[in-house]
Amino acid sequence: MSPRYTQPPSDPWKGFRGVTAGTLILELIVVALAFPIVANLGGGVTAASGTYLGALVVVMIVLAGRQGMARALEADLVLQVFVIAGGVFHWSIAVIGVIFLCVWIYIAYIKRDVARRIAEGRLPGQRPVDDSA
Repeated sequence: MSPRYTQPPSDPWKGFRGVTAGTLILELIVVALAFPIVANLGGGVTAASGTYLGALVVVMIVLAGRQGMARALEADLVLQVFVIAGGVFHWSIAVIGVIFLCVWIYIAYIKRDVARRIAEGRLPGQRPVDDSA
């Protein structure tokens, strides 16, 4: 049986949630800045492109506030598929989606690494739990 460890003295997931929410806000700003690109370089902001980009912005705002959910990271990754699909309106939106997909994949890697370190008791302040008492 593998040893159990105490929880770290500070919540490592609190900082992680802040990083994911901040990344989503940054992506929101970049996607919102795609409106002038579509308007000036694309075919103009149509009802379809404006609604699509507006819906992406609203979903990102909602998800940024919900990063404490159990499946928030998975929702963030799925969102990237929709951002990439925005390439239908202008190729630069797809590029934004691909760049942020790489960022979200790296964040998922970091989350997995932190969870593994917690399980192994390798975070600062963790100690083995004495089960003999």
